[in-house]
This record gives sequence, structure tokens and C-alpha cells, in this order.
Amino acid sequence: MTASAPPVVLVHGFLDSPRLFRHMQAHLGAAGHTTHVPLLTPRTARGGLDRLAEHLRLFLDDTFASATEIDLVGFSMGGLIARYYVQRLGGLDRTRRLVTISTPHGGTLWSRLPLNRGIAQMRPGSAFLRDLDRDIDTLADVDMHSIWTPYDLMIVPARSSVLPVGTHEAVPVALHALMARDRRVLDLVSDALA
Repeated sequence: MTASAPPVVLVHGFLDSPRLFRHMQAHLGAAGHTTHVPLLTPRTARGGLDRLAEHLRLFLDDTFASATEIDLVGFSMGGLIARYYVQRLGGLDRTRRLVTISTPHGGTLWSRLPLNRGIAQMRPGSAFLRDLDRDIDTLADVDMHSIWTPYDLMIVPARSSVLPVGTHEAVPVALHALMARDRRVLDLVSDALA
């Protein structure tokens, strides 16, 4: 890895906090990456994923010069937040790589529970997801990777974590939350950012 590698911004998922990424930060740090983990609130996504993406944009604008290229890694809902930032909030111009881990790109049946706006946006066929899919081909301008597990019980069906752009890799991890710290996943993220 070169000294000019972009900073890596890790985007957490539903009810998560930056602590979720402690293993990933250590792993990427050992590989020479500088990582940043914003706390996006509310963690329940009550106001919607688009609002959380706006919080991400503000964090990036406050943390980095406008010409600074970045790499984004999003876990679960965080992958949709990062994707919305790239596709709708000008992130395409500064994002070099986007790696999503167990992200419900095609929605998840769990989001049928009527909890809040952000959860509803993760429903299969939601207006939010249809809007992102409308110009999904713009992601071809980003080095795009999706990492998923066929055993995911939070992203149902699990294959909805596969984005039809870029590369995708299945890792047989038994639990959704373990995807953020499984060594095989950490190695794939590191390889994707190398």
C-alpha cells in the first residue's frame, strides 16, 4: 500500500456504533490504512437513510478537503447509506472504492415490520431502493465490491446483498453481525482496498 492511499471511512448499520468496526480498524491499520468511523444518528434510522447519508456527507466535508479521494466501507444498512451518498449526494466525484458487507441492496423481508421510515426504505421494492436502482450503472465509475453470506438471517433473502455491479464474494459466516469481524471478510476488505 502506498502513502497516497485514500482514507477509509467505515459506515455502521442499524443500531450499531463505531465500536462495531474495532476489529476492522485494527486489521486495516496493520495494512497501513487510515480509518475514520462517524457515528450516524439516530442509529435507528428513524429519519430515513437519506438523512443519515446527509450526516455522512457533512462528516466527510468537515473531515477532508473537497479534493480528497476516499474509500467507503459500509456494513449492512451502512452500505445503503454509503451508496446513497455516492449516487445522490455528490460522492461519485470523490469515492474511489465502495465496499458493502451484508447490505440489503435488494431489501430485506425484516423491514416489513412497521418501525420507522429508514426501515421501510429497506423493504424489497421500496421507492428508496427503486430510486437507487434507476441509475445503478453510475456505480461502474467506482471500484465496487459486495461481500455477503448465504447464511444471513437479517438480510432475507441473503442474495439481496449481491449488487449487480462490480465484484461480489460470498463468505460462509453463520451470523450477520459476525461479518464485520470475520477474518475472511477482513481480508477481502483489505484486498479490495489494496
